[in-house]
Amino acid sequence: MYDCTFFFFISLISASIIVWVFQAVNFLDLMVEDGRDFFLYLKYTLLNFPKIISKLFPFALFFSFFYVISKYELNNELIIFWNFGISKIQVINFFIKYSILFMLFQILLVSLLVPTTQNFSRNLIKDSNINFFESFIKPKKFNDNIKGLTLFVDEKKNNGELVNIYLKKETDNQNFQITYAKSGFFLSKNNNQMLVLKNGQTINKIGNNLTTFNFKESSLNMSNQDSGIIKVDKIQETSTINLLKCVNRFEKIFLNISIKSEKIFIQNCTIENLDNIFKEIYKRFLVPMYIPSLILCSLILIIYSKENINYTKFRIFVFLVGFGLIIFSETTQKLIQENLNFNIIIFLIPLVIFLLLLISINSKIKFKANSI
Repeated sequence: MYDCTFFFFISLISASIIVWVFQAVNFLDLMVEDGRDFFLYLKYTLLNFPKIISKLFPFALFFSFFYVISKYELNNELIIFWNFGISKIQVINFFIKYSILFMLFQILLVSLLVPTTQNFSRNLIKDSNINFFESFIKPKKFNDNIKGLTLFVDEKKNNGELVNIYLKKETDNQNFQITYAKSGFFLSKNNNQMLVLKNGQTINKIGNNLTTFNFKESSLNMSNQDSGIIKVDKIQETSTINLLKCVNRFEKIFLNISIKSEKIFIQNCTIENLDNIFKEIYKRFLVPMYIPSLILCSLILIIYSKENINYTKFRIFVFLVGFGLIIFSETTQKLIQENLNFNIIIFLIPLVIFLLLLISINSKIKFKANSI
């Protein structure tokens, strides 16, 4: 068991780091195009690491157990167990008990740690300011990273000077302000980022009235501009407790908290969104319950010896079954509906698959034992 666990954690961490590196490269847009600072980028990418681990967890687990058990059989190491009087049923029962720990770990990971870190990472973006405006200003391109503000620059010199600046600021659907300046530059002043404009003109539209004025120098505080980041939390960023309270609000499952949860505002908690909430709860609690079945699937390899002429085909078959089980556990989320009674049937599928695998393996082992 130590070999399986050690190989599993090595595989999981290694694969997660590789995926994290590729994902971190994509997140560079936060720093380069949106003008965020490096430390925000670093914290944001690190907070996504638990989510990556949770996604790769079942793949790494099945692959590790499948690989180690196959290696044991090919190296004749499993024969040592059988020669010492350890039955295959005992090995299976031991692995089942151990798989419960993996299942509980995954449940805690996806129901507590991942939503917390995802919510925290979104709050980092929502509460952050755009610090490096020079980075997202692209010459001869309309830059609209900031909500309600469009900025066009004809040329950006090496010393940071901007040439022929067009700036449109929308205050609402009918009113706006257009500013043109021959030159300008960004200036940090009292922890604020200022856009200093020189030799230009501003046009204000308020209702049906237009006013214009010329200026030699004007400045715009960019630090208080809204970057347009979505403020509403996603369902996957909502805490598990709030999801359960939301379900209880409409289904009255937990009567002891029904009164308390009625008056509490829960984001995304609407009757129209109930099916998505059920899907998220299924992903957090029911998908990890396929883990015992995945480990049990890898244990099918102990039924046949490598001396069997079809052992290679049998290994391929077991691997495809395990891989298919992982895909099936994810795709069954599509079957979740608003109807709680129907969802209960879907929720029972992991238990049914586990029992079918267990009965099938036990009957096959007993049949082989009786035939000897």
